[in-house]
This record gives sequence, structure tokens and C-alpha cells, in this order.
Amino acid sequence: MAMTEQQNMMRRLQVQSFAIDDIKLYLDTHPDDVNALAYYHKYCHLQQQTMEQYVERFGPLNIMQVESDSRWTWVDTPWPWEGTV
Repeated sequence: MAMTEQQNMMRRLQVQSFAIDDIKLYLDTHPDDVNALAYYHKYCHLQQQTMEQYVERFGPLNIMQVESDSRWTWVDTPWPWEGTV
């Protein structure tokens, strides 16, 4: 079964999060590795871009991304853990 665009973006966010978590563990023991640090920054940037695209297209992934100037919009779309249709 083919993944929807939303599922594909969520998968990319998961992969990017894993890469960031993995490199953070490495950097804990190799803090002077400039290549690892560049890799960390690259994936942080990619994840931020993907997150912004996801939120723009499908709504917030976490409570900090809710626009709430005049209305609590967190309830307007399915919550991230509810999955997609």
C-alpha cells in the first residue's frame, strides 16, 4: 500500500529524529568531531524544514505549534497520534 503525503512526511520526520538522536549520543563521547557536528546541524536543519512543511500542510504536531491568538485551534485537525486516513 502506498503511503500518503502526510505519512511520507511523518516518516521523514521519524528518520530525521532518529539521525539526530543517534548523532547526539556519538557527540557525547566525541565532542570535538567537526564532521559529526556538521551532520548534526544538517539534520536539525532538515528536520526543522520538514516540520514547518508538515505543520503548514497538515496542522500542528505538538502543542507549541498551535496558533491560538483568537481560538484554540489544536482541536481543528486530527491529533498526530490519531494517524491518517
